[in-house]
Amino acid sequence: MQAVILAAGEGKRVRPLTRSRPKALLPVANRPIIGYIIEALLKNGIRDIIVVVGYRKEQVIRFLNELEIPITVVVQHKQLGTADALNCAKSHITGNFLLLPGDNYIDPHSIGRIKDIRNAMLIKEHPSPSNFGVVLLKDGLVNSIVEKPVHSPSLMVSTGIYSLTKDFFSSISGNNITDAVSSMLAKGERLQAVVAEDWQDAIYPWDLLKMNMRLLKDLPEAREGSISRQTIIRGPVKIGKGSVIGPNTVITGPVIIGDDCEIGPNCCIMPNTSLGSRVKMEPFTLIGNSLIMDDTSIGSHSRIIDTVTGQGCRLADHTTISASASLMDIEGEVIKPEFGAVFGDQISAGPFTIFSNCIIGNNVAIGGGSRIISRILPDESKVI
Repeated sequence: MQAVILAAGEGKRVRPLTRSRPKALLPVANRPIIGYIIEALLKNGIRDIIVVVGYRKEQVIRFLNELEIPITVVVQHKQLGTADALNCAKSHITGNFLLLPGDNYIDPHSIGRIKDIRNAMLIKEHPSPSNFGVVLLKDGLVNSIVEKPVHSPSLMVSTGIYSLTKDFFSSISGNNITDAVSSMLAKGERLQAVVAEDWQDAIYPWDLLKMNMRLLKDLPEAREGSISRQTIIRGPVKIGKGSVIGPNTVITGPVIIGDDCEIGPNCCIMPNTSLGSRVKMEPFTLIGNSLIMDDTSIGSHSRIIDTVTGQGCRLADHTTISASASLMDIEGEVIKPEFGAVFGDQISAGPFTIFSNCIIGNNVAIGGGSRIISRILPDESKVI
């Protein structure tokens, strides 16, 4: 059986994190999202994998070339939609196939439930169904799909994962997969609904915290690098090669720490935290429920909670980040999320800066003593 992974999109609602990388390559628990999808396919014996790339395609191709199995790469030159992306791969598809988005996590068991069924869709209940295609069912079959309704008639949504035959291409007339599925149903064809065991999507950047929490549950323990005898470690913790953990530091898992990090002394890392490679935490700093990407440094006496950072951020000493909620306009949608902060790449913030419920764009410079609360700062901003 073949699998087609759509990884051509940018993920605009996850900005600023997707300005410099496609959504499929966002690292969660220190691994790109698309890596989990490929692993789930391989565990089900599916090795004939096609990946459609587009936005920042060179980065995706580089990642795929580093894998131990050959992957067929197809380029969508203009990001016109999911159905157009699938059409780009049509000449490579020889029979029945799985269709998967490249920026959602799916577990191997769910793939196993659907892979041998002719014409099926993986579905899952979601507390915010209006962000997805809402699925209406009848006798275990998909009756219709309502795309992102304002008032949802159901909590059951499409995961975007399908088991299809090559005949599906005759239902494609536009650029959207959901429209093609609706056309397929209008012809009287059956589409079986299969409930996924585990599926995670990050619609907005703070949703990565929930995905990170879920993926850290399966964290394999490994303790490499140099760990002080005075370090206290509880629960599942993975520490990468070359990392140095200073004395009197307390780490409570699940936590993953990448390679060549410098932690402590006298730091505290709380559960559900991912630190990328070459991350530096100076003494007397606490961090919890956060996703910190590569080459980020956090100054001493700081407190970082419910935070996502891009690469190369520089947060000076006495930085405080705490969660709160406020109304935000994200790509024309008004929502009220609760989180600490989301930073793009290459952020610099001076000492004694306070953040809460804010999104900071890429290459932003913030002077010391600033209070950034319930705000969205665009790329290249300067706060004096």
